[in-house]
Amino acid sequence: MTGTFSSVSSALSALRYNQVVMDVASGNIANVATDGYARRRVIGESVGAPDKPAMWSRYDGHGDGVRVGSLDRMVDPLLDLRARREHGNQSFLDTRAASLARIETGLGEPAGEGISAAIAEFGASLHDLSNHPDTSSVRTQVLANAQGLADAVAVQRRNIEAEEGDQRMALLADIDETNALAKDLAATNEAINAARLSGTDASALLDARDSMALRLADLTGGTAKENGKGGLDVTVGGVDLVTGNKAGRIDVASGVAPDGTADGGPLVLTATAPGGSPTAVTGLRGEIGGEVTLLTVTLPGLRADLQGFAQQLADSVNAAHQAGFDAAGAAGVPLFGVDPAAPGGPLVLLVSDPQALAASGIGGGPNRDGGNAKALATSLSGPERAYQQLVTGFGVAVASTRQQAATQQNLTTQVDGAREQLSGVNLDEEMVTMMQAQRSYEAAARVMTTLDSVLDTLINRTGLVR
Repeated sequence: MTGTFSSVSSALSALRYNQVVMDVASGNIANVATDGYARRRVIGESVGAPDKPAMWSRYDGHGDGVRVGSLDRMVDPLLDLRARREHGNQSFLDTRAASLARIETGLGEPAGEGISAAIAEFGASLHDLSNHPDTSSVRTQVLANAQGLADAVAVQRRNIEAEEGDQRMALLADIDETNALAKDLAATNEAINAARLSGTDASALLDARDSMALRLADLTGGTAKENGKGGLDVTVGGVDLVTGNKAGRIDVASGVAPDGTADGGPLVLTATAPGGSPTAVTGLRGEIGGEVTLLTVTLPGLRADLQGFAQQLADSVNAAHQAGFDAAGAAGVPLFGVDPAAPGGPLVLLVSDPQALAASGIGGGPNRDGGNAKALATSLSGPERAYQQLVTGFGVAVASTRQQAATQQNLTTQVDGAREQLSGVNLDEEMVTMMQAQRSYEAAARVMTTLDSVLDTLINRTGLVR
């Protein structure tokens, strides 16, 4: 049979429980704008009968109040797993799309500011030369436009090389951040284990753990799984980067010097597991994977295509130029050279004297023939088509990468929305929770007041006759 003092105990448990509920709701509201914060929820449970019945005692089923059963973080491990995967893919595509967009802007096509415009100007001056082969100013303009074409090619090469330099620096910075995060995550794993062993709430540590794992996925596309001690173990490229309270590291074995310059070797990354030896890793995603792909495939391929165009242009123009004769009637010499190592390369103008332009198709002495200048203009058509194909192919690659990034963004946004719906703080919901707890607290306090009055009557007034 439940006694009066048991009711006091039940009311006291209600006061304590609802105080915890209000404290937790207040904490949720305070962290509404905190990145990585997962809202907490108090799970209450009824204080019922003892686990083992006594021989001469029987539980009456009225209950003995309420207590905090658990303080749960509102997270879903499956959603977290999906989020890390989608964020790794998103970062990989975004890194590539941003780099290609910068290269596309530098091409100046079809705005009339790039190589196509330089070819058109060079061709127009050659047509003028065919009509006025004996005019010095026209010959000078041809050489100026030829140099302008070489400069336009050089600008594109410098744009590509500058982007490669930026990606190398970004790669080094991202690797440093990855290694620092791996150490921090290992330390957090150890702190989580210590908190659990001591019975301390580890919610804040778990928030930090999940945030670091998500950032590691952004950087490397690495996968994370929870170990038996509450921490997360991270694997990158098939190599353990974080195992419990131990951290490995990622390094650049070759391809990029510590100062961010190219060292002349192929780009190779290695991952070292805790207590292990360096292992070459490939197929990374995330920002680092995007940077590696740009440095090993995309940008070198574009640079090779540009050099191939320069070689085709030089071969075509030189063949036509060497078939003609200069102002003195001497056979023409190569007009362009291709030297990837030249400061102004890869296309280099070899002729500096306007009179050395082989505009004439008739040799043997000075004449006013401009027939070979027409052939020179015609020789530009093949390289021009090749360059347009190069630009078109690059444009298709840029558009495809953008489309992939946009499609991936839909998936990333979807999983982020699901996580936010579960883990994010809803102010309206928290206010309702606080109001419910407040009213419950007031009701429990009223019960205490009533019981106090009852006890006062029983203790101080029983037997009194007025």
